[in-house]
Amino acid sequence: MSDELIQLIKIKRKDLDLTQKELADRAGVGLRFIRELEQGKNTLRLDKVNQVLAMFGYRMKPEKDSYEEG
Repeated sequence: MSDELIQLIKIKRKDLDLTQKELADRAGVGLRFIRELEQGKNTLRLDKVNQVLAMFGYRMKPEKDSYEEG
């Protein structure tokens, strides 16, 4: 998980004055997931990440890498 995304989630959660537990409940994910997300765990499910991001009007999606094999 990118540091930029982690910071976005932490800032938005705190802006709304939500605890990790409150965010988890509202987003429909577990508290453990929120903790792992905010700690930068690299192996998180994209659908669950998007459930959390949707709380703030964001979403992640696959993006084509600009790297081309040559």
